[in-house]
Amino acid sequence: MRTVSLGSTGRQVPNIIAGMMRIAGKTDDDIRALYTAAREAGIDFFDHADLYGFNHPGGGRHLCEERFAGALKLNPSEREQIVLQTKTGIVADEWHYDSSYEHIVASAEESLRALDTDYLDILLLHRPDALVEPAEVARAFDHLESSGKVRAFGVSNHTPRQIDLLKTAVTQPLVANQVQLSITHSTIVAQGLSSNMTGEADSITHDGGGVVDYARVNGITLQAWSPFQKGFQDGVFLGSDDYPRLNAELDRLAAKYGVAPIAIAVAWITRHPAGIQVVLGTTNPERLTDAAAGSDIPLTRPEWYGLIQAAGHNVP
Repeated sequence: MRTVSLGSTGRQVPNIIAGMMRIAGKTDDDIRALYTAAREAGIDFFDHADLYGFNHPGGGRHLCEERFAGALKLNPSEREQIVLQTKTGIVADEWHYDSSYEHIVASAEESLRALDTDYLDILLLHRPDALVEPAEVARAFDHLESSGKVRAFGVSNHTPRQIDLLKTAVTQPLVANQVQLSITHSTIVAQGLSSNMTGEADSITHDGGGVVDYARVNGITLQAWSPFQKGFQDGVFLGSDDYPRLNAELDRLAAKYGVAPIAIAVAWITRHPAGIQVVLGTTNPERLTDAAAGSDIPLTRPEWYGLIQAAGHNVP
């Protein structure tokens, strides 16, 4: 398992993350099997959010965090061996975003209880809040850091300008930005290839000024969620009739490297020199193992560019 630097901290973390979004309905044995498969693959980084599990029958906020802790019952020594990351800011009741001091602190403290831990390794703001007050965020982060409850902070789905706004008050380094990225949903990468080309969709900047380049310049680790989605919540591209050329190329490279096609889809992301982490949301241990094999595959430049072209993006 290849590692990358976590933001500007100097800490090395795996370039694959096990996402716990879908474990609410799983048994304790299922969760233990998924955790074991992750650890055996070299993954010691687990991603949560206070929102995960809210729509499960009989569930609510922090449900997936509770299921994770209840199934694993990690002793203090094993807890120290893993990275626990969670997110806050989305409120399911009368759906809205809340980045106030009160909400961030209360949510983090509830995540600590649900995860049965004394500290969170990383806390992310889940979505940009149009009503954000940077001083409120800063006050919450200062409190959580000084009390030892959170060790590092970051964001999710934020543009460069939104991060700059937070940094007018927040003093802690923002170590991560979790964004949607796959071979087919890759405008944040592809738009730079088609810059200054009138008529090409990828020439339009959608993320407020180059989120990938901004992360590299500012020492922020990108984390790619939904790494196999065609677009936004419209199914996966693996095996899809919508992408015959891409799947043919994935199959060809999978045969060359002796892995499953899903590993090549992961390798396309991990090949990028930004040092991007891939968040795997699967609850199938075998699928997780197959995907994690992409961590170390050194795709060549022609292979990397061939995949983004096969996905329908412009390479002039």
